[in-house]
Amino acid sequence: MLDLAADAGALTAALVDVASVSGDEAHLADLVEAALRRYRSLAVERDGNVVLARTDLGRAERVVLAGHLDTVPIAGNVPSRRDGDLLHGCGTADMKSGVAVLLRIAHLVGTQALDPRVDLTWVCYDCEEVDAVRNGLGRLARTRPDALFADLAILLEPTHGVVEGGCQGSLRADVRLGGVRAHSARSWLGVNAIHAAVPVLDQLAAYEPRTVDVDGLTYREGLNAVAIAGGVAGNVIPDECTVTVNFRFAPDRSEAQAAQHVREVFEGFEVEVVDSAPAARPGLDRPLPRAVVAAVGGEPRAKLGWTDVARFGELGIPAVNFGPGDPNLAHKPEEHVEFSRIHEAEAAMVRFLS
Repeated sequence: MLDLAADAGALTAALVDVASVSGDEAHLADLVEAALRRYRSLAVERDGNVVLARTDLGRAERVVLAGHLDTVPIAGNVPSRRDGDLLHGCGTADMKSGVAVLLRIAHLVGTQALDPRVDLTWVCYDCEEVDAVRNGLGRLARTRPDALFADLAILLEPTHGVVEGGCQGSLRADVRLGGVRAHSARSWLGVNAIHAAVPVLDQLAAYEPRTVDVDGLTYREGLNAVAIAGGVAGNVIPDECTVTVNFRFAPDRSEAQAAQHVREVFEGFEVEVVDSAPAARPGLDRPLPRAVVAAVGGEPRAKLGWTDVARFGELGIPAVNFGPGDPNLAHKPEEHVEFSRIHEAEAAMVRFLS
């Protein structure tokens, strides 16, 4: 049983202690669903391993609070462990501390300890840490976009307690080089496809990424080789080589524009885009996102990475990232979160919603 009346730090520990590696979230989703169903004022439903809850208070605006239940594979760091103000464990930063905050808000609203100025939708979803096709929020966006309708979405991804607007887009492409196979003892009879990759690597080494301002936030792009494959045997001149590149692009580019840019960089080479996810603009020029920034305090910054705010952006819903975890600790064996930041994040959400 999950006790949503518990302190937000204790609730984080309880969530961490239930292992939920991507694809194995069902038990945790069961516990979250059961906990939310205790509040009669919340309409709760289950869609696969996505748990949804919503209020119907007749407010003029609606806000989504969203967080993923899954983690990367455990690295000997479950169950959780407390050390002073630190809680250690898999998912403490990314992002069970954020999920604890949104569940605490559900408790406060469900017990009428908090009378929110907006209607709320809670979305706890599965498979964020794996291939995009398995992502529970993405599935919902494709099949039931009405369930996500809102005037603002807050994704409680780790931001170390500041508002991060929008996100970079991410594109992965294969640059393919051809050659002629031959025996390595008579290499002059062939053409080495791996050697042919040198101009591609030179192009990457010389590449100068853009730094661009989008809606007042600064995004830096990056184009990098992330894998190289070629060769069939130790005595064969390879006739194929593939350099896989990853382009992180600012939200002033569409996916099509990003793909076109990559093809222009590698003009003359065979380029195939194998994976792509859109960027999201910050949207901080609108009243509700500005109110989140005011409640949290500090200066908002650009999200240098891809998050599911992009899914809300595709639906025309402004979205921001805000959570207590430190993104630099995500996926590490030493992953941890400060109890103080969990409590501060809950307090900021209460201020925004009050």
